[in-house]
Amino acid sequence: MTQVKQMTDRFSSTVNRLGLDLTILAPLIALVVLLIASSLASEYFLNTRNLTNVMRQVSYTGIIAIGVTFVIIGGGIDLSVGSMVALVGVLLLYALNAVTDPVMAIVVGILVALGSGALFGVFNGLLVTRGKITAFIATLATMSIFRSVALYLTDAGEVVSRNPLFPDLGGGYWLGVPIPVWAFLILAVGAHILLFYTRFGRHLCAVGANAQVARYSGIRVRSVILGSFTIAGACVGLSAIMLSSRLNSISPSDAGVLYELDAIAAVVIGGTALSGGKGSIWGTVIGALILGIINNMLNLLGVSPYLQGLVKGSVIIIAVLVQYKRQQ
Repeated sequence: MTQVKQMTDRFSSTVNRLGLDLTILAPLIALVVLLIASSLASEYFLNTRNLTNVMRQVSYTGIIAIGVTFVIIGGGIDLSVGSMVALVGVLLLYALNAVTDPVMAIVVGILVALGSGALFGVFNGLLVTRGKITAFIATLATMSIFRSVALYLTDAGEVVSRNPLFPDLGGGYWLGVPIPVWAFLILAVGAHILLFYTRFGRHLCAVGANAQVARYSGIRVRSVILGSFTIAGACVGLSAIMLSSRLNSISPSDAGVLYELDAIAAVVIGGTALSGGKGSIWGTVIGALILGIINNMLNLLGVSPYLQGLVKGSVIIIAVLVQYKRQQ
């Protein structure tokens, strides 16, 4: 046991000297192993079309997971993001269909989606900061509220876009890569800069680590927490744009269902501590990729879709246990 501990300590010190973050390195190694195993398990996995589809699917929940990363680092949780996708998507398509000029309609629709998503995030944040409601309870309530409002506005029916240009936004390609994937990667770069190279990012980590100490240090804790929920809402708005554009419609009854599970799982697998205070955007990106590849392999191997939830839940438990052991 002593030799194993010495080897582990030596490995950790080497990683630190190289400037690598072990919380990112571990998920990255898991991703590489999963890629190798998947390529050996199915001859169709490395097919260009299959990999493109995996990346496109990952981007929808990955964009949301980036926003949820900020919330979790700040010591909160957001269970409403899946239902928020449905409501934002409905508002987006209503705004899109209300404007006759196709180009202007897309501009208006994007502004409505990002604005309404951010506004719903502010609502969640106010419930937590001003209403003094635990984030889990507050977003559990708004999860039901957002879905219910979306169903009421559409009478539980599907909303279809009449804009001829809209499907190209989420279904198009640039340099051979789907546009949603570009949106996911560009957002990840911007979020990484915001988290690690700005005052807001430093304050967010401080609040998540210990809100009381952060308050004594002069940090505006309420504003920081409110900002994290606003970012999460805006990310939901971006995801709703890409998803509804790809489908050219939105179904409020099933749009975004279980997206909150995928987003939180990606964040946890990526090494962000559920207790708050520390995390990584690129870890979340890797976590989203791991989940996407697992789902894809289950489908390619003919595993029942009813077991996918079992696999995701097991992966979350393992990731949390690894975090717990690492903190010991």
